[in-house]
Amino acid sequence: MKKIPFYVKKRVALNDEFLYIKNLLKEYGVNTVCENAICPNIYDCFGKKYASFMILGNVCTRNCKFCGVSKGKPEKIDEKEPEKIAEIVKKLKMKYVVITSVTRDDLPDGGATQFAKVTEEIKIKSPETKIELLIPDFKGDISSLKIVFDSKPDIISHNIETTKSLYPLIRQKSNYETSLRILSEIKKNGFITKSGFMVGLGEEEKEIFELMEDILKTGCEILVVGQYLKPSRYGYEVRKFYNEVFFKKIEEYGLKIGFKKVFAGIFYRTSYLCENSL
Repeated sequence: MKKIPFYVKKRVALNDEFLYIKNLLKEYGVNTVCENAICPNIYDCFGKKYASFMILGNVCTRNCKFCGVSKGKPEKIDEKEPEKIAEIVKKLKMKYVVITSVTRDDLPDGGATQFAKVTEEIKIKSPETKIELLIPDFKGDISSLKIVFDSKPDIISHNIETTKSLYPLIRQKSNYETSLRILSEIKKNGFITKSGFMVGLGEEEKEIFELMEDILKTGCEILVVGQYLKPSRYGYEVRKFYNEVFFKKIEEYGLKIGFKKVFAGIFYRTSYLCENSL
């Protein structure tokens, strides 16, 4: 295991807002990617009364090695989930919200209908709230994508996560080309398009820039790049820690080749400071 550099360590601060969010989520029985994916930014976000919701349970049908979410047999869909999330969004007066999910390969539509229901319910209860959907690949099924498109969120995100060469190792049940096609379809249908990936999984530096170019070719406008960090002691080992100088290089290159916005830094994740996407 590589020694964690001092600049990767993050200060933890508990406050009343953090505890309020924790209790509220428990009261409603909804999941967040903040908690289930063991995000390093949870104290920042919860401390500002902000959360990114994870629908369709908290057990994923895939086995991506970078992820802290549980894998195995998925849970039954909570039919009241859309209403619960919409109530929390309204209660917190959220101006911007991210809705993501575990991957549900067991469902005919991959969970697309639940994404749409959550979006529609939030629009009813909080019409001023901007909605970003961070979707799985739905196995490349265009009909599932159309269900999401018809709910008309403000931004649709789909993460590539890592370089093409690492997919067979890191994302064994996913496909690099399928994810690129998903991004192309999102853009083709007129949505603001966003994607992200992690570095430090064993990629060559040149592959990072090649990946950025591949993502840009899909028409994607917003890019998020962060450092991979082990979600648990049993997680995939970090192969390299990048410093902020390198992340600045990524940001500058991304803007130079044509991305409208690039968020690159050690602790950046798709939903971190996401309100800056619009």
